[in-house]
Amino acid sequence: MTTLMIQGTTSDAGKTTVVAALCRWLARQGVSVAPFKPQNMALNSAVTVDGGEIGRSTALQALACGLEPHSDMNPVLLKPQSDRGAQVILRGRVHGNMDALDYHAYKAEAMESVMAAWRALSARYDVIIAEGAGSPAEINLRTNDIANMGFAEAADCPVLLVGDIDKGGVFAQLLGTLELVSDSERARTSGFIINRFRGDKALLEPGLDWLTDRTGKPVLGVLPYLHGLVIDAEDSVGTSGNSDAGALNVVVPVLPRISNHNDFDPLRLHPGVNLQFIGPDQPIPPADLILLPGSKSTRHDMEWLRSQGWPAAIQKHLRYGGKVFGICGGFQMLGTEIADPEGLEGEAGNTDGLDLLDMTTRMVAGKQLKDVTGRLTIGPDKAGFTGYEMHNGVTTGPALESPVSVLAGKPDGAISGDGQIAGTYVHGIFDQPEACNAILAWAGLEADTAVASAAVNYQQHRQQQLDRLADLVEDHLDTDWLRNLLKT
Repeated sequence: MTTLMIQGTTSDAGKTTVVAALCRWLARQGVSVAPFKPQNMALNSAVTVDGGEIGRSTALQALACGLEPHSDMNPVLLKPQSDRGAQVILRGRVHGNMDALDYHAYKAEAMESVMAAWRALSARYDVIIAEGAGSPAEINLRTNDIANMGFAEAADCPVLLVGDIDKGGVFAQLLGTLELVSDSERARTSGFIINRFRGDKALLEPGLDWLTDRTGKPVLGVLPYLHGLVIDAEDSVGTSGNSDAGALNVVVPVLPRISNHNDFDPLRLHPGVNLQFIGPDQPIPPADLILLPGSKSTRHDMEWLRSQGWPAAIQKHLRYGGKVFGICGGFQMLGTEIADPEGLEGEAGNTDGLDLLDMTTRMVAGKQLKDVTGRLTIGPDKAGFTGYEMHNGVTTGPALESPVSVLAGKPDGAISGDGQIAGTYVHGIFDQPEACNAILAWAGLEADTAVASAAVNYQQHRQQQLDRLADLVEDHLDTDWLRNLLKT
């Protein structure tokens, strides 16, 4: 078994895409390979084959390997619930809520889960491609580190350091990171990868030579900037997708604790959709469809919507004939009340919802984590779909007597009597083109337009993007050096 760890000089340096690229490159050669991320802080997560949850970016890397995601691949997942606290998921299961200082003290114990998961994964696969988090040079977090060099030292594995040249200062990033780690950590850093380069590589060569001369470590390659790359983000909200056709205007509020916003990635690719993410203090534009996303702290985010003027904007939107669709936490917000008596998502208490559907939600212990298959009740074809549920809330009320879909014979979600308001607990419902097209048609995308049925098959899109990343490895990295390091 061989483990290689990819670390970055900063957050968003490209660690996730490099790991996915290496995983797909190795899998295409028949290598038994799996991804591993010791610790992840993200609100985008995925259901695992063993009934747990891991970061969605690691699930994407599992797909690159041709594997079902497993909780061993991301043993520690931190899901922020406030600026100072998070829900702690250990090997796929909820461990509890901790504030930042308490978790910092707990990391030595969390490391036991990390190493147990890595050993279990290593027993099943020949190569492990591990991903760091943030930067190993965050010296305030180095004590009991489990996310970067702390794991690399414990697993005694080599490290490749990725720097993002598109941000500027890549040589300072790489050299400065090396200067801030320990001697043993510097020694196990085997080389560099420069990511997101635009231009003529010949102009970069003097800098690459200087870096190698200064550090004694090779630059494994320079990966070009990939225009139009749309894959599951670890946590940051992607840019809006602006369609030239502009057939349907769709807006999504960027909640402070927005979760699984990758639900809307298929809409970014739809040529008939103009998708806009609306952040704090931004004007709320006119739209055909308002999508309310998932939330890790539904009551808190409901209050944020209220402070930003969304309830009044939604009422105006409905008066003009617009549609509203909520997913998971966004679905819960459509009701009259959200109750969290045990404080599972923050401070205990009750919060008024948008009062658009006659239903209430109560947060209860025991998170629902499952893959689902169902059919929509809207549209003439009753389109089928697959997706997943991931929530604590139990919703009850008369509104549920008119479900928006049926999951294995059981009703899901709700749709209002006038057909303007709907919601579901299912994430990933836009991934299948038939269901996506049906919901967009319900929202007003004209059936006779050229783009009315142009939704992408997002599962196929993911596979295509992963192959695109693997091609980068083959074309731009020193693959002989990599094969020697990985003993493949």
